Amino acid sequence: MRHDIFQNTRCARFSPDGRFVATGSADTSIKLFEVAKIKQMMLPDSKDGPVRPVIRTFYDHIQPINDLDFHPQSTILISGAKDHTIKFFDFSKATAKRAYRVIQDTHNVRSVSFHPSGDFLLAGTDHPIAHLYDINTFQCYLSANAPEIGVNGAINQVRYSSTGGMYVTASKDGAIRLWDGVTANCVRSIVGAHGTAEATSANFTKDERYVLSCGKDSTVKLWEVGSGRLVKQYLGATHTRLRCQAVFNDTEEFILSIDELSNEIFIWDAVTTEKVARWPSNHIGAPRWLEHSPVEAAFVSCGTDRSIRFWKGTI
Repeated sequence: MRHDIFQNTRCARFSPDGRFVATGSADTSIKLFEVAKIKQMMLPDSKDGPVRPVIRTFYDHIQPINDLDFHPQSTILISGAKDHTIKFFDFSKATAKRAYRVIQDTHNVRSVSFHPSGDFLLAGTDHPIAHLYDINTFQCYLSANAPEIGVNGAINQVRYSSTGGMYVTASKDGAIRLWDGVTANCVRSIVGAHGTAEATSANFTKDERYVLSCGKDSTVKLWEVGSGRLVKQYLGATHTRLRCQAVFNDTEEFILSIDELSNEIFIWDAVTTEKVARWPSNHIGAPRWLEHSPVEAAFVSCGTDRSIRFWKGTI
């Protein structure tokens, strides 16, 4: 089952409890959806009149939004944008339209990730080393022990592990880098993880033993954190153009990504690496972003056709 919502969306993120999904757009708006209301809209005969799943809309950026994240404990949403800022929004306040706090970075903020404690956040930018911020003081820290990274080291995605003990960066130079979450030292560089093509996404499994990465070389790969060894590859989907994501479903039994040529969502068995489904995305042109709910069989796809699609149902 699929429900379409029209908005020029570049990125999306579910809240940790799966109750909300936020989207960030090229038109600089942020919309917060209540997942229960989206599901209500998907029912064949809703008798309660029109359902409005958008419960908040924020406007406070002056350039397109690249990434979003929810605070792990409170009603705070952050956004990173091309205008070099990270903005904090309190979605418990029904009338708030603007950020109540702003971090001014020095670079295009391409990716953001809250530490599980909620006290720190990482910003992946056009700078090759993630910027670590203390959200109480806004002090910015940079790794004192970073590897030599060339001019093409801009970070496409940064994500903390579930405990915050590590974080991972996926970079334009094709590398996946693992960093100590306490010291910010780089503990492993997987150079050429996606050849000379950009590494576009990277995220940890819940047990922190593996990292799933995606690249513009049309591969999705699973890496062992302890050794840096390539464990599995998920092949058959072509993605060479967009900043494509590969994501686990909520149980980590399946992996989802995008095939730009056929405009389909590919789904693999995470263990056997076999393709188990190919679903037409029904976007006009391939979607640019996938984000799966952390708690149920639901995900969103964000298209270059000015639409976001909410998908519900088991694989």
